[in-house]
Amino acid sequence: MGKEIYKQLTIRNAVDELNRVVVFLEQLEEECQLPAGCMLPINLVLEEALSNVIFYAYEEGSSQEIHINVEYVAPRLVITIKDTGKPFDPTQKEDPNLNLPVEERPIGGLGIFLMRKIMDEISYERLGKENILRMTKIM
Repeated sequence: MGKEIYKQLTIRNAVDELNRVVVFLEQLEEECQLPAGCMLPINLVLEEALSNVIFYAYEEGSSQEIHINVEYVAPRLVITIKDTGKPFDPTQKEDPNLNLPVEERPIGGLGIFLMRKIMDEISYERLGKENILRMTKIM
């Protein structure tokens, strides 16, 4: 039977909280005994997803909580982000047209594109007033 680890972190909807997420992932990498550096792309994905919530989900100036749950049952890592912000389903966002010259591409969308490329599965649901984004990576 593989290693099983469950961790939680609650942050406020503030950019400076992303530093706590980096430390959280470093601890997770160590606890799960994962190869050094393998959490770097996961950090990128998590930072992108959390930035979307921090910048767009809530009214400016409101202080809200964002809950991050991690479940690692080797080799599957599942990260769930829960917030009570405005509904937003990143799985419905179309991939950007990477064939267009950079100056002709619309702003935004690359972060979600990267999330899809790095993670093995991404799902979204709205339960009551809560956004639930679940992202899975086979390590």
